[in-house]
Amino acid sequence: MANKLQADEISSIIKERIANFEIDVDINEVGKVVGVADGITSVYGLNNVMAGEVVEFETGVPGMVLNLEEASVGIVVLGSMAGIVEGMSVKRTGELLKMPVGDAMVGRVVNPLGEPVDGKGPIEATESQLIETKAPGIMARKSVHEPLQTGIKAIDALVPVGRGQRELIIGDRQTGKTTLAIDTIINQKGQDVICVYVAIGQKQSTVASIVKRLEEAGAMEYTIIVNASASDSSAFQFLAPYAGVTLAEYYMNSSRHAVIFYDDLTKHAVAYREMSLILRRPPGREAYPGDVFYLHSRLLERAAKLSDENGAGSITAFPIIETQAGDVAAYIPTNVISITDGQIFLETDLFNSGVRPAINVGLSVSRVGGAAQIKATKQVAGTLRLDLAAYRELQAFAQFASDLDEHSRAQLERGGRMVEVLKQGPYSPIPIEKQVVMIYAGVKGYLDDIPVNAVTKFEAELYPFMDAKYASVLESIRDEKKITDDNEAELKKAIEDFKESFSA
Repeated sequence: MANKLQADEISSIIKERIANFEIDVDINEVGKVVGVADGITSVYGLNNVMAGEVVEFETGVPGMVLNLEEASVGIVVLGSMAGIVEGMSVKRTGELLKMPVGDAMVGRVVNPLGEPVDGKGPIEATESQLIETKAPGIMARKSVHEPLQTGIKAIDALVPVGRGQRELIIGDRQTGKTTLAIDTIINQKGQDVICVYVAIGQKQSTVASIVKRLEEAGAMEYTIIVNASASDSSAFQFLAPYAGVTLAEYYMNSSRHAVIFYDDLTKHAVAYREMSLILRRPPGREAYPGDVFYLHSRLLERAAKLSDENGAGSITAFPIIETQAGDVAAYIPTNVISITDGQIFLETDLFNSGVRPAINVGLSVSRVGGAAQIKATKQVAGTLRLDLAAYRELQAFAQFASDLDEHSRAQLERGGRMVEVLKQGPYSPIPIEKQVVMIYAGVKGYLDDIPVNAVTKFEAELYPFMDAKYASVLESIRDEKKITDDNEAELKKAIEDFKESFSA
C-alpha cells in the first residue's frame, strides 16, 4: 500500500510540475540541435522559420534552412562544424542570406559569404544583396546583339558569344576548359567588363596559380574570384555560383557589363547531391535529387542582356562541365546543354594531336550566332565552318583513296592550313582586328603556297609587321567593324608585301 501511495504522490507531483511549467524560450523563434551530420544539422523547434532563412548557432556560426519537415528543420552549416553538438540552441535571424557587393570586391578573392580569403585585409563594401533572387523577366530583356570577344580565333569566328549569352564549355578533364576561361578574362582588358571567376571544388594551389596568372596579365584589376575549394564544405561549394552571380548582378543592374565563369558545375551538382542525400531527400537518376535541373536553371537564367529601359547592362555566363570519356549524354551535361545558348566542345583526341584549343567544330555551336559578331568577322569567316566540316569528311575519305582529283586535293590543302590558322597558344588572346587579318589571309588563299608547318610562323611574324607598317589597316577594321573596299585593298597590299619578305 505504501508503494502505491508513493507512486500516486510522485505522479501528482509530476502532473503539477507539468501544469505549472513555464518554458523560458519561444519554441517558434529558437530551436535545439537534435542531430549533427556532415555539415548538416537537424533542429527541433524554429516553428516560424522560412526556407532559405539564415539562423545562428550558439558558436556564432551561421546556417541556412533547407528542409522544413513536420518534426524538425534541416539546416546546412555555413562555416566550421567545430563545437556544434546535440542540445545546442539555434536562433532565427529573420533574414534571408545576403552577401556584400560593389567595387570594393574587385581584385579580391572571396569565399561564398563575401569574406576575403586572400590575406589582403577586410573589404569595405557598403551594399549587400540577396544571394537568391528572381531572374529578369522576358520583357526586361533585349536580344543579344553585341559581341563579347574571347580573343580566341576558333571561338570568335565559329562559335561567337554575345553579351548576355550563356555559352557552355564542355569536355573531359585536362582538355583546356579553364584555359579558355582565363584567356577570355585576359582579353577583357580595356573593354569595360567586370569578370567573375567562380572556382568550385578545386585545389587551393590551382586557384592560387590562376590568381597569379591573372595578376601577371594585369587582369585582376577587373576580376573577382569566388573560391569554394575542395577542402570547403559542400554547403560552400553549393553557394559559390549563386554568390558569384550576385556579384555580377550588381554590375548588370548598374548598366555595366559582367562576364562570369562557373568552374565547374559538375562539382557543384555533386556537392548539392551530397547535401541532399544527408538531408534525406529522395534520390533520382544517378542519385541526384529531383530538383538538380532547377539548381542550374535558376542560376543560369540570371544571365541576361537587359533592355534599354532597364539600363542595358548584361551578364554573360560561361558554365563549365566536365564529361567522363566524352559522354555528353550523361545527366548533368544534358541538363546544362538544354539550359544554355550553345556549347564549346573540347575533345581529348584533338588536344592530344596538337590542335589547341581542342575545339570540335562539328559539335560546337552558338545559338546566337552572327548576331554576336562584328561584320568584319562575318565577312571572313562566313563559310569557314562548312569548309572545315568538308575538310574533316574528305580527310577521313582520303586515308583510303590513293589518287584524288585536283579539286579535292586543293580542298584538303586549304583545310589543313585553316586548322593551323585556328591554332593558338594558351594565355595569348588576339585582338579581333588581327584575327580578321589572319583568317582573311587563309580564306583568300594567301597561305596556299606556304608549307602547313610554317603557318604558325607566318602568323607570329605577320602581326608585328602589320603593327609596324600597316597600323592604319588594323585601326580601320577595328573602328569601322567591317571590311570596306578601301581597307580591303590596303589589306591585300599588306599581306602581299609581307609575303615577299617572309621565308618559310
